[in-house]
Amino acid sequence: MLSFRASSSRLLCRTAGLRVATTTTHCARRNHSFAQSKFFQVSEEVRDAVATGKPVVALESTIYTHGFPYPESVALASLLETVVRANGGIPATIGILNGVARVGLLPDELIELASTAQTKNALKVSRRDLGYICGLGMAGKPLHGGTTVSGTMVLAHLAGIKVFGTGGLGGVHRGGESSMDISADLTELGRTPVAVVSSGCKSFLDIPRTLEYLETEGVCVGTFADGRQGSVDVPAFFTRDSGLRSPKVIQDEAEAAAIIYAQSKLRVSSGLLFANPLPEEYSIPQSEIDTIINEAVRLADVEGHHGSDNTPFVLAKIKELSGGKTIAANRALVEANVKRAARVAMELSRLEQFGVLNEQHMPAIPRIGRADQATSSETKPKLHLDSELTTQLEKADVLVAGSLAIDLACDYVPAAGLKTTPVPQTSNPAIIEQSLGGVGHNVAFASRSLGSSVMFCSVVGDDLSGRTALSSLQQENLPTIGVKVLPALSGARTAQYVAVNDATRDLHVAMADMGIMQLNAETLDFDGFWEPIISRTKPQWVVVDANWSPELISKWVSAANKHGARVAFEPVSTAKSQTLFKTSAGIEAAVGESACVPNHSVSLAAPNEYELAAMYMAARDNGLFESAGWWGVIDALRMSSSGSRDRLVAVTSAALVDAGIPQQSIQLLPYLPCIVTKLGARGALLTQLLKPGDPRLNAPEYSPYILSRATSTDELIGGVYMRLFPPAAELAEGAMVSVNGAGDTLLGAIIAGLASGRDRVEDVLPLAQEASLMTLKSPGGVSTDLALLQPQFKKLAA
Repeated sequence: MLSFRASSSRLLCRTAGLRVATTTTHCARRNHSFAQSKFFQVSEEVRDAVATGKPVVALESTIYTHGFPYPESVALASLLETVVRANGGIPATIGILNGVARVGLLPDELIELASTAQTKNALKVSRRDLGYICGLGMAGKPLHGGTTVSGTMVLAHLAGIKVFGTGGLGGVHRGGESSMDISADLTELGRTPVAVVSSGCKSFLDIPRTLEYLETEGVCVGTFADGRQGSVDVPAFFTRDSGLRSPKVIQDEAEAAAIIYAQSKLRVSSGLLFANPLPEEYSIPQSEIDTIINEAVRLADVEGHHGSDNTPFVLAKIKELSGGKTIAANRALVEANVKRAARVAMELSRLEQFGVLNEQHMPAIPRIGRADQATSSETKPKLHLDSELTTQLEKADVLVAGSLAIDLACDYVPAAGLKTTPVPQTSNPAIIEQSLGGVGHNVAFASRSLGSSVMFCSVVGDDLSGRTALSSLQQENLPTIGVKVLPALSGARTAQYVAVNDATRDLHVAMADMGIMQLNAETLDFDGFWEPIISRTKPQWVVVDANWSPELISKWVSAANKHGARVAFEPVSTAKSQTLFKTSAGIEAAVGESACVPNHSVSLAAPNEYELAAMYMAARDNGLFESAGWWGVIDALRMSSSGSRDRLVAVTSAALVDAGIPQQSIQLLPYLPCIVTKLGARGALLTQLLKPGDPRLNAPEYSPYILSRATSTDELIGGVYMRLFPPAAELAEGAMVSVNGAGDTLLGAIIAGLASGRDRVEDVLPLAQEASLMTLKSPGGVSTDLALLQPQFKKLAA
């Protein structure tokens, strides 16, 4: 059941930043035009989307005014608009507010309209009612109205919208051959060129006669195959199968878009009905739902409910007789239909703009420089990694999966006598530099600069920043084949990061636009695009940064484990570091209770002290420190879960122990067997689980760093190694140019050293600190001089 939290307006306004307003200007797109008036208003966002060829999806409003109770109606409205945006479209919810037909309701307007489900004072508006309700509004009797399928189609067409997602369609009622009770939805489809995506007509109607009527009206009816082969049934709303073969079968959204496109070019003025079967897990067996429907229809006839009153009564009875099972099915099918409609609209927009079907390319990425330097040899990177591209991939030592961003570093330059921190709420003098960044990019560039073969995987939008980023990657000799490019029509923006540093070059505040990294695995096509890259390159290490959503982090970690790679985790920030232990929409966390040594999914993590604390809290709050596996490791170490204070102080320092840093590291070890905590000017703390038989457990030179030893009979755990590495050097005042990328460089260098053949992090860490120091003394992101350290890294492999 949908939840409704806080205020209705706050919930609705969370839907991807609606920024729309109604005006009375004229808008035209290609050969279609409409004018605003006192009766008809189209939001600025929808007008702009139609004018510029963006994918727009019409949404009806009777589902809110007469379908779902308040406040569920508001929550559903928010959900469906979010579904459209998440799949690359612009939602245009249509309804009547105070006697004015609205296309693209504003959040507050939609809340006001949906709330009428509680007061039941909104009209149900079909084509026949549009003039009536708008005329009364003009006459000083303003009324609200929820538009039916036919009413929504009329207004959508007037606004230039071609795709409409809804739940179910009206049809011929049982006994309609005598009563002539036929929904206006069918005649509207016969005369208004809008494609309707629905789960067929409602199950209690006469489906065979409905199909016959649609054929008479000249309406093409097709059903999405949804993975099935051969002929398929027309769905019957609550059930996927009706026993009636669909007149046409549509394989996917691209075919649906091609049909819409062709019909518009042929100037056929009728609509299209694309039937979308509800998700299989919500489908009610046909025999069961038929029994319920027959009883509901009988009761409607007995109690005299006919015409527009019939449908609400029958639906209420079906809900009651099914024990509420139909409510879950109704909600699921509406969401599935709207999602499908958004994808059809995306394909149609692409077809109308580029004239190609199921386009898989983005325009060529121009190199930085003069326009005449571009050549025809520049190819277009594919959005989906096919077999042809995978054959071009070579083995890589390191695969880095993370953010690629355009970084802006703003270094505050105070006037004499002013504080070293920027003055709030005013403009500040600064030196501003732009560079290619993103945590994933920085790690990848550092590893490559130090001699590792690197595959970099990320995502950008088809925008100026994305083109600049890809061109810069080519100049850095980093591969771009693993960077997915989302089309401009998706609305996705390439990530950007703005760092404001104080006069000492310490970070003062930062702003990050990383929304593109939070898209779901299906939208980004993880299985089709990135999984083959991991399989083909067979990396030793996969570095995952926490800019991804919890679902994507889990996907990356799982895929790396599947292909035999060890995983390193870069936490990015205190908030994002916690995603390693969090579940998302039923997706198991990347590190859960079962991911305990020796079945750990992540081999190394590199947090700073604040990220370490956040990770510790997240693991604790998610119950990881209560699992049998965790206790087994802690017990095997023969030490308390926090260790001995005196021993910890001797190995680290009293200040670090007072801050809980070594204790937190120890408690995370069963899930993260190697942790490098970045401590800035205090160096780096290495905490690691050792396996039984590790030579360090008994070597005299290592004894100061061995916190505990397991019993000689333990087959999994040997002991704990902890060592504080001082900083590579102390920088004089003014020598530190930029802190951006220093931590990323450290991890990239560690992984480069481990991938070169070294198994011990302590052998690599000092050189990694030198690399990090070079970045601290360099402007922009990662130092371009890291290659100078290659000879030293090569010695590690000797």
